[in-house]
Amino acid sequence: MKSIPFLSLAPQHAKIRNEVLEAITNVYDRNWFVLGNELASFEKKFADFSNVPFCIGVGNGLDALLIALKACNIGPGHEVIVPAHTFLATWIAVIKTGARVVPVDSNPATFNLNIDRVGGAITKKTKAIIPVHLYGQSCDMTALLKVAHDREIMVIEDNAQAHGAMWENQITGSFGDCSATSFYPVKNLGALGDGGALVTRHHDIAEFARRYRNYGFDTKNIATGQGMNSRLDELQAAVLNVKLAYLQTWNDERIKLAATYLKELNDVGDLQLPSSHPLAHHVYHLFVIRTKKRNELRQYLASHHIETAIHYPIPPHLQKSFYELNFKKGDFPITEAITETALSLPLWPGMKDDEIAYVCDVIKEFFK
Repeated sequence: MKSIPFLSLAPQHAKIRNEVLEAITNVYDRNWFVLGNELASFEKKFADFSNVPFCIGVGNGLDALLIALKACNIGPGHEVIVPAHTFLATWIAVIKTGARVVPVDSNPATFNLNIDRVGGAITKKTKAIIPVHLYGQSCDMTALLKVAHDREIMVIEDNAQAHGAMWENQITGSFGDCSATSFYPVKNLGALGDGGALVTRHHDIAEFARRYRNYGFDTKNIATGQGMNSRLDELQAAVLNVKLAYLQTWNDERIKLAATYLKELNDVGDLQLPSSHPLAHHVYHLFVIRTKKRNELRQYLASHHIETAIHYPIPPHLQKSFYELNFKKGDFPITEAITETALSLPLWPGMKDDEIAYVCDVIKEFFK
């Protein structure tokens, strides 16, 4: 068996190579590279995909989160509830506004924000909640929206890992006051570089974001407020226009591959397999298992030429970059337990049946 990488974009890109090169060539020949027709086209398509009226393309996922928070008037003196278990960008965006992050521990089954603990974290200063749809599965948006709406708290979804996921047949990104996402190349919908977007059903949020991403300009040379430079460029928008048409097919492939893992690895060793909520449509951005023998299993897989990854080995509250927040080990025990036992297995559109069978066989061998 040849080496199995943790992720390969080659099968996807081979299939659409001619379409992407044609789209890039068209942008090249038009000689218009920022805020042009490709971006306008993608914004319309992604808004329709997200079942909301507005999409604003920006430079990356972190900027999308920051602009979303700014558009919702989050700033100094406010508190924002965030998952303890998430990528650093979720926390960084809040801190950059001057607001205070208030982490809430994880649901041990889904790894998402534990909604049962959100209520206890709310204070008079709580302005927003950021649910992260982690690994491709939606948070419990029914329960979260009830908690938020009862207290007039804004909801800003972090949808970077869940393009096409659903909760009760409603697509993620369409629940909150707005949603931020990333099109980093490894995402379910990935560009050929950095990219991001904010989607919303609110005109005022959309207009703020449109100005803020472009220095604060309302019209050419007239800035009605301060902003930043964070624009999804024409080349990336052109690539995303091509890829968006394939997203559902690629997600279906991910789900099929995940079903094989779930079947073949059921009751193997001490493995805890991904738990999908009955109301959630999981699109498996990542297939994350848990085992107390995580490090040994990872080493064993590597010795059989199978690459894995850990998402995330150090939780945000224990990162040196957030030292000034004064969190310590033990503050979020479920999150810490996840980071100490979680292992992401190879899964990507185009992965072959014999490749996933080999991964399963090696894992079974390890636990024998």
